[in-house]
Amino acid sequence: MLQPYPYRLILASGSPRRQQLLRELGLPYRQWIKPIDEIVPPHVAALDAASYLAAQKAAAFEGQIAPDELVITADTVVICQGQLLGKPADAAEARQMLSLLAGQAHEVITGVCLHSQHRTLVQSDLTRVHFRALSQAEIDFYIQHYQPFDKAGAYGAQDWVGMVAIERLEGSYFNVMGLPTHLLYQMLLNFVAS
Repeated sequence: MLQPYPYRLILASGSPRRQQLLRELGLPYRQWIKPIDEIVPPHVAALDAASYLAAQKAAAFEGQIAPDELVITADTVVICQGQLLGKPADAAEARQMLSLLAGQAHEVITGVCLHSQHRTLVQSDLTRVHFRALSQAEIDFYIQHYQPFDKAGAYGAQDWVGMVAIERLEGSYFNVMGLPTHLLYQMLLNFVAS
């Protein structure tokens, strides 16, 4: 930040990509993870799923943070042909997801939540990603060598499959990595300005 930030930041994520992006923004933080069941109820629309999950992750900290602490949570989902894709449970589900994405455009949505003792702010960002067609051999190679089981839609934009399959993006690349840094930065500024 351009000036000392009035809150001590807590990143509630085990994602190495989110940790890296926060470091590269120059934001000091400590990590504190409180696992939740990442289940989206049927009444929550697919476009709102990431924001819902980010807010649920933040709610797990209720009553456990100091007045000068601010929790950052995030969740990323992929939507393709109306299907909501989270993290694959195994290689078979990863193969199914990547086969669905191959040769298609899909949306990547990341919900970001800032949570303090007195306030919660939730916003999301959407990026449209265009994938080229992938052969089954390419999909199997990626799953075997990159184990994408911790990634929504079973892929990382920064991984091999992202390099060979993403033809173009409409929106933020960092959003596809799991943290829309431009949105987070603006949210942090707005959190203290209002």
